[in-house]
Order: sequence, then C-alpha cells, then structure tokens
Amino acid sequence: MDTEEQARAYARADFSKAHQSYVTLFDETFPKRPAKATVLDLGCGPADVTLRFAKANPGYTFHAVDGSAAMLNYAGQALRSQRRLMERVKLIEGYIPGAPIPRKNYDVILSNNFLHHLHDPAVLWQCVRSHAKKGTLVFVTDLFRPVSRLKAKALVAKYSDAEPAILKRDFHHSLLAAFTPREIERQLAQAKLDHLRVTVVSDRHLMVYGKIR
Repeated sequence: MDTEEQARAYARADFSKAHQSYVTLFDETFPKRPAKATVLDLGCGPADVTLRFAKANPGYTFHAVDGSAAMLNYAGQALRSQRRLMERVKLIEGYIPGAPIPRKNYDVILSNNFLHHLHDPAVLWQCVRSHAKKGTLVFVTDLFRPVSRLKAKALVAKYSDAEPAILKRDFHHSLLAAFTPREIERQLAQAKLDHLRVTVVSDRHLMVYGKIR
C-alpha cells in the first residue's frame, strides 16, 4: 500500500471499532503487564492503532515502523494533531529486514494487519526474534483467509460497503492474501516461536500472542 491514493483511503476510513478492539484485547490478554515499556510497532501504517495504544498506555514509548512514505505522511499528520503523544511516539521509515530500528530489544512488540502484506511471512517472525528478549510481550493481530472467495466477498460487503472502491478492492485482496490460523502456527514453529498462541477473535481477525521464553 505504497501509493498516495491507497494511503489516503486507508487513513480516512473509519476503522475505529476494529482498531480500538486491538487495544482492548491487549489489555485483556496482558492484564499484569509492566506500567512502563518500550514498544516496537511493525507495519504501523497511518498510526491510528499506534496512537490508540499510546493513549491507553501512558507509560509506554513507541518506535513505529513502516515501509510506506505515503502511510507515514498520514501517520505524521495524526501524531502532530495529538501533540501530547509526540514525545512518546517515533515514526521510522524502512522495510524489514533492514529498517533502522533504534534498539536491539523491546519490552513489547506489536504488529497490526501487517503480516498479510509480506511476500515472506518469516520476515515478521525473524524480526520479532531479533528484537525480543526473555519476557518480551508479543501481540500480533491480522486478518485470516476466509474459506472461499464467496465468503471474502461477503465480508467486504459487510464491513466496507460504504467505503471507496479502492479500499474495498484492497480489503478483498488482503483477505485472499491472509494466512489461516494453521498456516501461522506452522510459521511460528519454523521460527521457533511456537510457544506463542494463535486465536481467532472475530469473523475476520486473529491474534498471535504470548511472552518470549
């Protein structure tokens, strides 16, 4: 999603319900998490999710990474509109692997709706391993692939019928590109992260979560 048209459509769409649900899920999944933490957010896009996490966790600082300059332009606009968060959120442009990630290790690693964009999903899990330490909290949410193209079309109609055509097209492509829970479990096993759990949380979303051993 590198083009200005895609970034604009995504940034302006109303994903508030889904995005806020990620924050709620994180809170419920890790109720005893530390009050202060440094967070790596992989594939932050226009940073709506990042900023929601920042507001809900005032003791956390964020390094938010994305490979799309167009997306980060909208992320910067959103961040400047919430100036009180600017000291705690740093936006970083770069693709993984190779992005200029400032720290070796993080207390929390987040990624939301990023996995299905990767040609090689192992890249995400390798990055998690590279920047985690013992006890790092991992929280990854993403779409999962429906059982059929017909089901994918039904989900697009249900959740994005009023959105621009480009957003509906990208949502449909994303559903078809997403991985099944079983496929992600195999990815985790190959990355030696199979102590992380995979759970379906809606009719189109799943989460991968746990603490690094």
